[in-house]
Order: sequence, then structure tokens, then C-alpha cells
Amino acid sequence: MLECKRCFWLQIVKGIKRPSAVFPSLPSGMDKVLKEHFDRFMEKGELPPEIRETCKGCKLFNDKPLLEIWRNNRKGIEFLDKNTGVLLHGAIDNILISKNGKLIVLDYKTRGFPVKEDTHEYYQTQMNLYNFLLNKNGYETEDYTYLLFYYPKEVLETGEVIFDTELVKMKINVKEGEKVFNDAVALIEGEEPKEKCEWCEGK
Repeated sequence: MLECKRCFWLQIVKGIKRPSAVFPSLPSGMDKVLKEHFDRFMEKGELPPEIRETCKGCKLFNDKPLLEIWRNNRKGIEFLDKNTGVLLHGAIDNILISKNGKLIVLDYKTRGFPVKEDTHEYYQTQMNLYNFLLNKNGYETEDYTYLLFYYPKEVLETGEVIFDTELVKMKINVKEGEKVFNDAVALIEGEEPKEKCEWCEGK
């Protein structure tokens, strides 16, 4: 929607999707092993070393059955707009609980290179929407989230690839997430947008 309103409208209203690129399997594989890694620490009531110093006083969300639903790409955290019937859902990676008992979204990101100063900004809307969804489900959230970046550092002589990590704390804005959702609902309920991009020019 943020790239092209007409592409978004065609996909949601008409079922006409942009051609999809081949999705690399490495991020999916990393995602799986990272969730298992974090769950092992959650079950011991501890934080993994990657976040232990920065997230002192926090604990990992330990309702495993609920977390499995929230992680599921086909389910996730859901919010239904009863006025229009529009359903929003998003699958999270993990959740921290702060000293105040509020939830903090923790998202894993796999990159090929170290993090730049503005790398986290590309995920602002995603993080705003996750927190909007949690709020709509009755959960209080802190006004920030964490992005945990993993990127390759070196290959050992024995062949193992070593990844480095960087934890980035970023402010979130639930109101901005709500605005994006409301803009999406208005688009779906409205007429076909006239402005076209290279993807939907011939549609």
C-alpha cells in the first residue's frame, strides 16, 4: 500500500497480485532456529546473551501456546474492524515483558552486512502495526520495540559460520500504526485508485 495504492487495491479487492520474487530460504531457517534458541532460555526463565545486558529487568513472554498462535503466519495477532469486516493480522517473532508488566515486541532480522545508522527505519511501519494489534487485543505495550539483527562475521577453519548481533531499540507510535490501518480500510472501501506504477500499468 505504501509503495502503490492501486497495487494494494487490486490485490485485496480484485485478487490480482504483483509477481512474487523467489524468497531466500536462509531467513526462514534462521527464524526457526532463533525461536528455538530463545524458547530454551524462556523455559529456564532467563534471557539469551544477545539481549541480557540491554534488556535487564525484562523477561521473555512465557505463554507458549499463545506465542505459537501469535507466531503463526496464517493466524498471528488479529484485529477485525467490525464496521467493515476488514481483518488485520501480523505474525511476531517474540515478546518481552518489561518491569512495568507491559509488552515489548522483539523482532529478529537477518542481514548480509552490519547495521547502518538508519537500517531500523525501514521497519517502522511494521513495528507500529504490531503494537497497534497488541493494543487492540487488550495488551499494554511500551513505547519502544527491539530489533535484533544477525549478520555473518566470519567462517571458522572448521567451516562453521559465525554471526554477529546488534540489538537496536526504536521508538514506536501506535497512532501511526492505526492511521496506516485506517488508510488501508478506506482504500479497500473506496474506488480503484487511478495512479499507476510499473507493476500495475497493464492491469
